[in-house]
Formats: sequence, structure tokens, C-alpha cells
Amino acid sequence: MNIKTETAELSLADVHGSVRLPAGAGKWRRWMAAFGPGYIIAVGYMDPGNWATDLAAGSAYGYALLAVVLLASVMAMVLQALAAWLGLATGRDLAQLTRAAVSPFWGVVLWVAAQSAIIACDVAEVIGGAIALNLLFHIPLLLGALLTICDAIIVLMLLRWGMRLLEAAVIAVCTVVAIALFAEILMAHPALAPIFDGLTPHAALLSNPGMLYIGVGIIGATVMPHNLYLHTALVQTRHVNEGEKARRSAIFWALVDSCAALVFAFLVNAAILVMAGSVFHAHGQDNVQDLGSAFALISPILGNKVAPVIFAIALLGAGINATVTGTLAGQVVMEGFLRIRMPVAMRRFLTRGLAVLPVVGVLLVAGPAAVNSLLVLSQVILSLQLPFAMLPLMFFAVRLKVLRPPVWLRGAGWVVTGLILLFNFALLWSLI
Repeated sequence: MNIKTETAELSLADVHGSVRLPAGAGKWRRWMAAFGPGYIIAVGYMDPGNWATDLAAGSAYGYALLAVVLLASVMAMVLQALAAWLGLATGRDLAQLTRAAVSPFWGVVLWVAAQSAIIACDVAEVIGGAIALNLLFHIPLLLGALLTICDAIIVLMLLRWGMRLLEAAVIAVCTVVAIALFAEILMAHPALAPIFDGLTPHAALLSNPGMLYIGVGIIGATVMPHNLYLHTALVQTRHVNEGEKARRSAIFWALVDSCAALVFAFLVNAAILVMAGSVFHAHGQDNVQDLGSAFALISPILGNKVAPVIFAIALLGAGINATVTGTLAGQVVMEGFLRIRMPVAMRRFLTRGLAVLPVVGVLLVAGPAAVNSLLVLSQVILSLQLPFAMLPLMFFAVRLKVLRPPVWLRGAGWVVTGLILLFNFALLWSLI
């Protein structure tokens, strides 16, 4: 089994510093060297949980909640920028920094919280993958949930071949998802003026209870707790030369990579909402809240048999991609909080197995109709775990003595932290 207890010194030690940032190279080469970690983070913002909220928003209110998707993306950019900054400024990840500041007991407590968030996110991937397999190949949901364990094998193969290949595979699948969604939009022929109008906030967002509820859901489930831990580690896969100037340059390019990837994630989420608005809301279907219903309605409305297949392929790709995030985040929090190294295969199958169990249990006890409720519950668990990652991130970011983030970024981080905590509380209160 080869499980080792040790003092963890390097984040993701197998690939730490494995990608070199050329010091004397031009901007294009430096950007290409930094290009990648942001997209692994971005897949967490395109998982089946996000699909469910975007579909509900688009079908119920058309394009009116596009402004909320934009706001949520800006919030994510701020927090992920601080995470990347912290990792490169300190040379340690968030789990390591937190563990050094607390007692061993609280280190275990915080690891349990982080691992719970990873499993909750994995539950959403299992559900999304099972639904996609059912839609594409008519595989029963129970068997589909069990088959999702196989995607762990794909991740393990890619990890063995190095960080750059893993990043390339993630970006390739992201591209397939984006192309599929934009193809759906082109089939629906939406008018552009209402889409741009939806990017402007309207007073109805606060006065309409239903709109406010879905809007809070979009924002409340935006930032994944484990993404903050993971980003502080992923940026350290880039080799950084000695000296403050080299480190500042690495931070700059990491922020460019992070923001560009999250702009891409915004476009994907906006595409899901626009597709739902142009296909469902525009044709009187204003209560499409689950992925199976969306698949069933696309073909009759668009009169195109290819459209639902494209939809299911995009959903399957989104679920497989998000598996990478959970695998790497599991390694970061276990080594950072517990200082235990476990073989990647064992950790991946353990995490995915723990995610499959509740899905299988719900399917056996309550049937397929209850799966969507479990999907909502997984997002609530993510919301509950968020403060355990977000507050330590802000605490360490503002206390940096060298390479401290600028005042505007620290201030924006506190504003975003306060808003997300408020939105999460409102979402939980409404669900209770």
C-alpha cells in the first residue's frame, strides 16, 4: 500500500516545479509556460451542479440572470487570483499554511471539511456522468453511477505522463464542451439584443423572490472550497527562478492564466443559460430544472435529433473534466493537513467510491426521481464548507510581508468574501 506519514514540504511533489518559466523569453513564451493551471481550476465552475442552476435560471427567466452569472465569475476571479498569488508568494499551498498555524486536532478537522467538499463535488460529477451515460446509451442510472469509477483510471494515466499532458487533455475536453454548447445556441437562433440586455442588472433581481432565489443559488455555489486549496498548489508546478523580480513575473502570468480561464468558464456558463433561455423559456417551458428533462425537450423544440446528443456529450465531458480537480485537490489537502502521502490510485478510488455510495443508496431506496435532490444537497454541502477555505485564504493573503497583493485586490477579496458568505447564508436559509 505504501502509505507514508511525513512532513510535507512540496505541494504536488511529483510535478512541483516541473514546468519551466523561461526568464529571458518573450511574453508569448512566458504566457504559454504559465498557461494551464487556471483551466484545471475553471472546470470546477462548469460541473453538473452549475449546469443545473444555469438551466433553471434560463428556462424560468430567459436571459435576465446573465448579470448574476457575470457577477459570480468576477467574484471567482478575485478569490482565485488571491489563491494563485499566495501560492507563488509563499512557496506553500493553503493547506500547508493553515496546518502550520493551527493545532494537529484542528488540522484534522479542517481536512475533514475540505475532504467533505471534494466528495460533495464528486457526487455532482457522479450524478452528471450517470445521467449523461443514460441519455447517450440508455444505461440505467445505477450502473452508470458505478461506471463513473472508471474515469479515475483516465486521470491516473494522465497524471503519470506529466502535468502538461494533463492540462492539455483538460483544455481539449473544455473546448469540446464549449463547441457543443455554442452549437446548441446556433441551432436555437437567439436574438443578440436581449442577451446583451441580460448582462445589465435589473431591479427585478431583488423584487422577484423566485429570481432572487435562483440568483443566490448561482452565486452561492460559485466558488468551490477545494479549488482555493488546489490553485495555491497548481501554480507551484511552474519552476520559478530565484529573486523577487522573477517571482513577481510568475505571479503576473499566473493571474493572466487564471483570469483568462475563468472568462472561458463564464462563457460556458452563459452559453448554458442562453441555450436554456432560447430553447426552453422562449417556447413556454419555464420549469426545466433537471438535466434529463432538458435532454428530452431539446429535440421536439428544435426539431433536430442531433441537438440532444450534443447536449449529453457536453454534460459527460464536463463531468469527466471535473474529476481531475477532485483528484489533485484530494492530494493537496491530505498532504497539507495530515502530512500523509497515499498512492494516487488508492486516494482517487477511495474518494470516488465515497461519492458513488450515496448516489447508489438514493437510487436503490428512493429511485431515479430523487437524484436531483441529492445534486442540490451536494451544492449545499459545498456552501457549508466554503468559509473553512475562504477565510484562511484572506487571512494569509493580507498578512503577507513580502510580495503582498495590492490594496485594491485585498479589498476586493474581503468584499467578495462577505458577499459570498451572505449569499450562502441566504441560500441555506431559504432551503431550510
